Amino acid sequence: MQNIKKCNCSVRLKNIFVKDNNQILLNNISLQVNHGEILALIGRNGSGKTTLLKAILNRIPYTGNISFFNSLGEKIKTPKIGYVPQKLNFEKNTPLTVLEFFASNMSKIPIWFKISTNIFNKIYNILKKFNIEYLINNPIANISGGELQRVLLAFALEPVPDILILDEPSSALDKKGVELFYSVITKMRQEYHMPVILVSHDLIQIQKNVTKYALIESGKIIENSIIENLKNSEKIKDIFGI
Repeated sequence: MQNIKKCNCSVRLKNIFVKDNNQILLNNISLQVNHGEILALIGRNGSGKTTLLKAILNRIPYTGNISFFNSLGEKIKTPKIGYVPQKLNFEKNTPLTVLEFFASNMSKIPIWFKISTNIFNKIYNILKKFNIEYLINNPIANISGGELQRVLLAFALEPVPDILILDEPSSALDKKGVELFYSVITKMRQEYHMPVILVSHDLIQIQKNVTKYALIESGKIIENSIIENLKNSEKIKDIFGI
């Protein structure tokens, strides 16, 4: 990840609505995440957090406007988005290895040809940043949930995206894995200034590692503030019972 230009992209959402038949899933959502900020989306299960991520990823129909900008305020038409889903299932008989999974995205040469030493070394070094280089030749369908989450995070960060979107990426990780995950995200923020949007229920880690939060309830943002205000939020206390 060396010699890569800093990312100056920001994302702006204005009046976002998502409907499913007669049900309103997102109700007039507006917010902005600037470069260098980490926004945590928090709320009860089913409140609309993942639906909002899908709208940003343009994977579901929505009304309103979602725009991406660089540091000069210039609109970016096709931003590079790194995305880590909550979980990704592979068939148990899928022979695809972690090496082949990465190589398919890094080379135009079909993966059934021999993978070059250069590509192998590059993938090995990417995995090493997440302490999972030992998985390089493992079938991706056979690794643990926590290992898969780290593989997907490494995959989402290569090449370095304009914005990183994470849907409960640390839910399958152990304590050490969670700490490693947040250390990587913090480092990426410091080095590349990319905006990060993540969904999490871990209020302790959120308070330690993100810069702002948006509390979603029934498809609406009912609180949007800097992270320092979270511990004194009456709405947070009411929803999470703390």
